[in-house]
Amino acid sequence: MSMAVVGMIAGMALGFAGYFGGFGAFLLVAALGAIGFVVGRFLEGDLELGDFFRSRDDRRDRR
Repeated sequence: MSMAVVGMIAGMALGFAGYFGGFGAFLLVAALGAIGFVVGRFLEGDLELGDFFRSRDDRRDRR
């Protein structure tokens, strides 16, 4: 599935949440979607847990 289709589905889910549940539901769906995205990237191996806790200066020194 292309990233455009995934983005369209995510946008439609946010639209439905905003329309039927109000702004609070919109924020909840957006936050859960962001968490799911990060967990998915972590499980695919694109992110490491240390990426969230390492400072920018430390990352720059390691390259």
